[in-house]
Amino acid sequence: MMPRVALIGLGEVGRVFAEDLRALGITDLVAWDVALDDAQSRAARNAHDLGVATAASAAAAVEGAALVVSAVTAMNCVPAASSAAPGLGADTWFFDLNSSSPAHKQEAASVIHAAGGRYVEAALMSPIEPRRLASPFILGGPHAAAFSGDANAFGLSEARVGAEQIGVAAATKLCRSVVVKGLEALLSESLLAARHYGVDREVIASLSNILPEADWDAIAGYFMSRSLQHGVRRAEEMEEAAATVADAGVDAWMASAAVHRQRWAAQYGEVLPQESTSALVDAVRSAAGLDRED
Repeated sequence: MMPRVALIGLGEVGRVFAEDLRALGITDLVAWDVALDDAQSRAARNAHDLGVATAASAAAAVEGAALVVSAVTAMNCVPAASSAAPGLGADTWFFDLNSSSPAHKQEAASVIHAAGGRYVEAALMSPIEPRRLASPFILGGPHAAAFSGDANAFGLSEARVGAEQIGVAAATKLCRSVVVKGLEALLSESLLAARHYGVDREVIASLSNILPEADWDAIAGYFMSRSLQHGVRRAEEMEEAAATVADAGVDAWMASAAVHRQRWAAQYGEVLPQESTSALVDAVRSAAGLDRED
């Protein structure tokens, strides 16, 4: 008998889980998302396109599930756990892969364990594409080692066990995010200004002096497009990263600045796609009114 899997959150990552689990033959899928009532939302469109059954609440979605995948925005880690907890069965796996701070992961774990579930912290250490469920995940918490025995059955072939202490995987993910999402913000800000001065190509070319093997033009275009497409979600993640840095006693200047740039970028997602990095920079500058002469 195939296990039931509940998906809490049916955005980009939730859709990948639905598609890949079905490819493995796991077809008993139920989803819940706060946005399902909006027929134009990404979650509602994903549910329609995939034909995934939806529930009226998170608690209803997780009833009878062997595995619950929590893939919501960073700020909703604890609310998602709290809303699902009343419906959890004994020993249900609760796979929390949200980009939330160690403190929020620990709070979510307490909620799930109090309800009788088995909380597994998960940190996705790469974009979900192109490797999808075969992407690298770090598992954490007291149930991580036990879950790793079932991970392959759910397509998580590159999941590895980290620390038994909840929050360590989150800290790994979010300290990485300071670099990755911070680099997105830095490249966007640099190129938007460099284009004004007509030096954007020279700036990009000079970056190969840092990492000679990197195609910085492609990197810059990719990173900028990710901010434009997912800036709201990334801004939330960077708020969690800033909290994680601050909890370590370090002033979170860079992470906090990235919050503002990511949120700003999200306003201009409609300019996507563009045929080149230069065209993308021009489109953002135009949409933001940066080419107006006062």
